[in-house]
Amino acid sequence: MSSEHWTGVAPRALRPSLLGRLLALLARRLRRFPVRLQLWSGEVLTPHPGAVHATIVVRNAKTLAQILLDPVFRLAEAYRTRAITVRGDLVGALEALFRSQAPPPPPAVRFKPATVARAEEAANRHYDLGNEFFRLWLDEQMVYTCAYFWSPLLTLEQAQLAKLELVCRKLRLAPGQTVLEAGCGWGALARYMAARYGVEVTACNVSREQVRYARRRARDEGLDGRIQFLEEDFRNVSGRFDVFVSVGMLEHVGLANYADLGRVIHERLDPRHGRGLLHFIGRNHPRAVDRWTRKRIFPGSYCPTLSEAFSRVLEPWDFSVLDVENLRPHYVRTLAEWRRRFEQAAPRAASQFDESFIRSWRLYLASSQAAFAAGSLQLFQAVFARGCEDDVPWTRRHIYGEADSGRSEGIGPM
Repeated sequence: MSSEHWTGVAPRALRPSLLGRLLALLARRLRRFPVRLQLWSGEVLTPHPGAVHATIVVRNAKTLAQILLDPVFRLAEAYRTRAITVRGDLVGALEALFRSQAPPPPPAVRFKPATVARAEEAANRHYDLGNEFFRLWLDEQMVYTCAYFWSPLLTLEQAQLAKLELVCRKLRLAPGQTVLEAGCGWGALARYMAARYGVEVTACNVSREQVRYARRRARDEGLDGRIQFLEEDFRNVSGRFDVFVSVGMLEHVGLANYADLGRVIHERLDPRHGRGLLHFIGRNHPRAVDRWTRKRIFPGSYCPTLSEAFSRVLEPWDFSVLDVENLRPHYVRTLAEWRRRFEQAAPRAASQFDESFIRSWRLYLASSQAAFAAGSLQLFQAVFARGCEDDVPWTRRHIYGEADSGRSEGIGPM
């Protein structure tokens, strides 16, 4: 580590002490990370040869050593507890870091089948934080999944309604059909399907807070007679349905439980004409969700590759994949909107939660936006049907509409 990397207070001849060795090691590790490091003494380290996005201020040597021993987890924990602060463009720095990473080896994490009780516990730790917390920064419909910005001029509210419409068009819903929705969130899609397409919906969710909200809102909108919200795990739902849909649930099911999900879809769908849609966060390469996110934000989460989802959920039951779309850029925009609203609402959220909670969610939203922008995460929508199904559209006209010239005109206003 040469002295030209330092500015500010002199590093005391780059002392050949333990701290000096730690700093030299950290400089090598940070070389691809476009940030500068400021120590508690005022010394500043800038190992990255190009422009930097942010400055990380480290409060003490203990934090520095912990980050070196366990970079991802300890860096996130230090941010959560204010052992470090970040000045500058946090999202830009994280995106640059993600872009610099090589494709990872297969994950070493071993996934065990989750019982219904464990699934409920994991969901409660995230989704039962309180409806008021999520209401502070989500859209009016309380949709907590990727929006669809068919026009850059759309508001978040308009883009979330566009996403609901997009899902319905891909499923080719028709009045009188029956739909099973697994993992229904606060019920926006179920209400939209019932109100706009005249279908009967059974929607299940293991989050008590979300189900209570969904039931109340459906009742207020006069839809409770066409929607049944169940506080239940998807494995415990009975009945036969024309359509299956899951938006944002596959990430929480876990690899070891994909066989159960596939079996449930097979058993619940019409044996001849059943069809469905999976909307989920995924990856290009198998990789475990980092330990900090699993501990602090989403316990038990896993974002699969397309091959993992298809081979474990759909292929064993002879489902045909009809259409796959990647909405990754739309999630970058969605997360940017969520972050903006979250920052505006942070003072109000601080009256409900402590500072470490607010900082955890700030980091989670920023790192998620950066991961989608860098391509570390993807957002897949996959439409499938029974292998014997013959009623399959020849084009995507039913989804987007097409001009006579064949040029897609977009999904259009709702």
